[in-house]
Amino acid sequence: MNPWFETVAEAQRRAKKRLPSSVYGALVAGSEKGVTIDDNLAAFSELGFAPHVAGHKADRDLTTSVMGIDISFPVIISPTGVQAVHPDGEVAVARAAAARGTIMGLSSFASKPVEEVVAANPNTFFQMYWTGTREAMIQRMDRARKAGAKGLIATLDWSFSNGRDWGSPAIPEKLNLKTMVDFAPNVLPHPRWLWTFAKSGRLPDLTTPNLQAPGGEAPTFFGAYYEWMQTPPPTWEDVAWLAKEWGGPFMLKGVTRVDDAKRAVDAGVTAISVSNHGGNNLDTTPATIRMLPSVAEAVGDQIEVLLDGGVRRGSDVAKAVALGARAVMIGRAYLWGLAANGQGGVENVLDILRGGLDSAVLGTGHTSVKELGPEDLVIPPGFTRTLGASGADESPASPARKTGQARAGQRTQKPLAKAEAESA
Repeated sequence: MNPWFETVAEAQRRAKKRLPSSVYGALVAGSEKGVTIDDNLAAFSELGFAPHVAGHKADRDLTTSVMGIDISFPVIISPTGVQAVHPDGEVAVARAAAARGTIMGLSSFASKPVEEVVAANPNTFFQMYWTGTREAMIQRMDRARKAGAKGLIATLDWSFSNGRDWGSPAIPEKLNLKTMVDFAPNVLPHPRWLWTFAKSGRLPDLTTPNLQAPGGEAPTFFGAYYEWMQTPPPTWEDVAWLAKEWGGPFMLKGVTRVDDAKRAVDAGVTAISVSNHGGNNLDTTPATIRMLPSVAEAVGDQIEVLLDGGVRRGSDVAKAVALGARAVMIGRAYLWGLAANGQGGVENVLDILRGGLDSAVLGTGHTSVKELGPEDLVIPPGFTRTLGASGADESPASPARKTGQARAGQRTQKPLAKAEAESA
């Protein structure tokens, strides 16, 4: 089979065929009925383009920057947990991102240590949950900083939703002789996946080395998850503490509401990602692309606004940028590429997204991705969802907010309502 694939959908088909059902099921994930994960995908299809017929530009600039790092196009790698789909895991993803000129996001629940990942891609952001004691969190930040991570991502939107109508995959806490025997019927029908690990001389790693305490052992994924569940949820003061303790570029991931976006600015963040955790959190939360315009309009001139959730095509990237995103973060898409063809598969996915984005910039008659705006889209009435935007949420700009204004440096978007009228 030709290892190259032409769409992310084909990468997903190959991943499903190659992976044991429990591993593939962990990638698909979702929550409860799966309304949010479906809406993340469907919402992009509700948006159309308003292309020009002539006057297209021969040369197009897709470059941008995220938290001070220049990237070749507005797509970065979103942090995802233990990547047992390929023996090289996060290191392969980091190499692919570096080869395509973009940023690697590394989860604290990753299967590879931050030192190896930063060595593969110096432009790495380390991601943390609010888990454990403050002393433990400081130790993890110090380790990431020492390794050379250039930014911190705090993911704080998780509410431990569980239960899927289609069933959750069985995942062992650790791999030993007993679990290998138990999972043999699930694994043996997928010899290529098994052979990939056999050639590497190691089994899938289900530990989280980036949560390892000095002198201790790396906890298992479920051990780390248990610690996370037992940690009291963070306050906005805790968010400000994290940003200050890190002392560098800092992204808050999981924002969906205007009032939360404003509080994030006040807490001193550099960027936020409009995210519903890929549909894995509270089901029936709206698609992120529906909530992006109101958040970007509220704070996009003060901090950088990114989006993740449902991005499968370069045209999706263009739509997100047009509605106010500095860049998008991808998760499942690159994991399917990794499963299909290792590092080359991740590069393949990034090339697909870049090509589709370039076509959208060409078709809308622009010379730069930064010129995309809502006037380039056909936006159906009632498409957007605005959460937490009551007048009571308004507050004067704090010193942190004013600093954010200086950092962002983005153009002001045309109001969406006007664009809707123009595209009708």
